[in-house]
Amino acid sequence: MIPIRISLDRDLYEHADRVSRRQGVSLTDFCRRTLREALARYPEDKPWMAYVGSLEGRPRDSSTVDHVVYGRDTR
Repeated sequence: MIPIRISLDRDLYEHADRVSRRQGVSLTDFCRRTLREALARYPEDKPWMAYVGSLEGRPRDSSTVDHVVYGRDTR
């Protein structure tokens, strides 16, 4: 392990401390787990995966795309 030192504002620290206690883990383990989960959204071998599911739109937008791109009317 590589030791690091970080600074947190009081509210963030207290919130993280409460959550880690509820989960029954040390604050250090909680920080490691949280960082690991956050980094899992950004795989190094597939950086484009960070954007999967991040686009917003209306439920019928894909049919609009079909119409515009392929000339198909799916409505």
